[in-house]
Amino acid sequence: MAKNLLGKYVWLVETIYNAGQITFEEINQKWLDDDMDDKEIPLRTFHKWRIAAEEMFGLVIDCKRKGGYHYYIGNAREVRNGGLRSWLLSTISVSNLLLDSQQLKDRIILEDIPSGLNYLPKIIEAMKSNTVITITYQSYWREESYTFDVHPYCVKLFKQRWYMVALSPYYDKVMIYSLDRIFGLWKQKEKFKVPEDFDPTEFFRNYYGVIAGTKRKTETVKIKISAGQANYLRSLKLHSTQEEVERTDEYSIFSYRLRPEFDFIMELLSKGEDVEVLEPYWLRKDMAGKIKRMWNKYKNDIQ
Repeated sequence: MAKNLLGKYVWLVETIYNAGQITFEEINQKWLDDDMDDKEIPLRTFHKWRIAAEEMFGLVIDCKRKGGYHYYIGNAREVRNGGLRSWLLSTISVSNLLLDSQQLKDRIILEDIPSGLNYLPKIIEAMKSNTVITITYQSYWREESYTFDVHPYCVKLFKQRWYMVALSPYYDKVMIYSLDRIFGLWKQKEKFKVPEDFDPTEFFRNYYGVIAGTKRKTETVKIKISAGQANYLRSLKLHSTQEEVERTDEYSIFSYRLRPEFDFIMELLSKGEDVEVLEPYWLRKDMAGKIKRMWNKYKNDIQ
């Protein structure tokens, strides 16, 4: 049973999106088949939910009148291509599913998100009004915290951690801050202007992870990975430029066009012996050096 309006909005959007095109009668039949209720949705109620869902998720639910009034997601391409709308829809859908499954709470295990999430609403509010914020911040590499002003441009979620991309007026440079390293945040009265040429998607396009804006050049990276692990890369790409250029029964070779910074290198190392960097040579050599230093820590335990 759908226990709240939010759940009903999510159900309606998912039903229309998954169907491609669907009539009101078919929506009602699925409503009954999914055991959402024992009564059909009144037409007036359906339109209320449709309008609310459009406003909440930033979607466009259109109606094709030829051939029997079929409803469809007018901007479905944006959802398929990912981005905020897709993430919101997916997150709220999962959250609603969990709320409706409280009897299974001991059998559903989730990952923790660091406490920095507490500052996310304040940062988003500052982004809406382009307002300067003051933060007290201590990086992972410093023993002391510092308090300073920043201009928040955008936020990004990566591996269960939220990050803020912001201009540091002190350094006159766009920098990236981990929200779980913020220990205080205050909104100021001063306003700032986001540069017209700043595009968050473009800022991260040639990178994997949250290390971006560096001087490293974009180049082709090729990795050789075992057949079993290759299945994981096919189902969830490491990067939007991923291409499978060779496939055998024992291994696959994947190609990427990006700037291979620390986050990408750590991701490759996390796959252990299943991955081998083929090119560029400097990255292959760098990986070999890291693996050798790891080996030196364990070699005395090998009989």
